[in-house]
Amino acid sequence: MFSQRLRPAVPQPPTLAGRLARLVTELFAPAVLVTVMLVALGWYSARDWLTGLAHGTVAAVFESVLPFAYIMRGVRAGQLTDHHIGVRNQRRGPLLVGLGSAIVGLVILVLLGAQRQLIAAVIAGGVGLVVAVVVSHWWKMSIHTAVVAGAAMILTLLCGIPWVFPAVLPLVALVGWSRIRLYDHTLAQVAVGAVAGATVAGTVFALLR
Repeated sequence: MFSQRLRPAVPQPPTLAGRLARLVTELFAPAVLVTVMLVALGWYSARDWLTGLAHGTVAAVFESVLPFAYIMRGVRAGQLTDHHIGVRNQRRGPLLVGLGSAIVGLVILVLLGAQRQLIAAVIAGGVGLVVAVVVSHWWKMSIHTAVVAGAAMILTLLCGIPWVFPAVLPLVALVGWSRIRLYDHTLAQVAVGAVAGATVAGTVFALLR
């Protein structure tokens, strides 16, 4: 049950399930979800919405946009297979670049006096990247499910309503299914990613917000 599904030796005609899986994977890609979450959190948590929006944008640029630009540069140069970095041993460099970029962004946000909740989310993302770097040295944990589960946990803590996380679990499962359906991860990899993401984000954000 936990073994890797083998990709077909011969490319298969696109199916409805395959198209849906690709759509879900792209819509809830880490770069997309982190960008939306940080901008929205900046807007939500600030008294002055315009300042909050600016802080959220700064956070998104350093935590998501710049690391993704680095990944796309690697794809164009032929150093990375694709923008989801499907090959495990290619992940270390982009993850470390993402961590460095997040640290720079964190320093800037502190200097700008950004709201505490936004800073807590950025730190939670940074800790999540450290976990991903360590795990990816040996195993291909799903970063897709880690990010979506982490975002769900942060949303739950912001709302203060315990049932929010269970309500979002079907979305986490859908993202996990898409990664398995596209032959990018096993069931174990998406499950561990979700547990790790929710645990890290929930713990760090709860302690720092």
